[in-house]
Amino acid sequence: MKLLKIVAVVIAIWLLLAGAISWYLIPDNLLNCDDTPSSKPGCSKVDAIVAVSGGDTAARTNEAIGLYKKGWAGKLIFSGAAADKSGPSNAQAMRLIAINAGVVDYDILLDETSVDTSENAQNTKSIFDQYNIHSAILVTSGYHAKRATLEFKQKAPAVMMRTHPVPSDSQWSQWWWLTPSGWYLAISEVGKNMVFYVKGTF
Repeated sequence: MKLLKIVAVVIAIWLLLAGAISWYLIPDNLLNCDDTPSSKPGCSKVDAIVAVSGGDTAARTNEAIGLYKKGWAGKLIFSGAAADKSGPSNAQAMRLIAINAGVVDYDILLDETSVDTSENAQNTKSIFDQYNIHSAILVTSGYHAKRATLEFKQKAPAVMMRTHPVPSDSQWSQWWWLTPSGWYLAISEVGKNMVFYVKGTF
């Protein structure tokens, strides 16, 4: 009986911790919005949708394309350098996915040099400035959403940013807490966020 109580307490703590981490890591500003832009607070159309590469890049790209097709913005920004430096940039690969999905090339803007989240934000800010973009939706994986939001809000404070993580991809889902890899990603990101708060960048 005592063992069962201990197990129950451990499970309860585990679930509470998983819930707290999920709440912290995965902000979604479109959670209470409809599929398409509306007059609801925080649910209006924006100037651009930004997708950063990394993790499951294809899932991030497709989520951004889906928002674009639903009318959330007239521009797509893809950010990311080549993973192996010998081929096309991640941003260029994301562009090709979008074009194959029917997105007009004119509506796609690229940052092909960013190698980390901080550079994603800094280099995308240059695109914001160049194209007079004042509002954007940021698309990335769930575990990465909080840190990416922090970086973009620091680097581009004048731009109204909303965050919309991919609901599920090859690395992350709502069931992340059932896998060792999910806990590894979650704890790693919490640590990286703490470093951001201490240093102001990562």
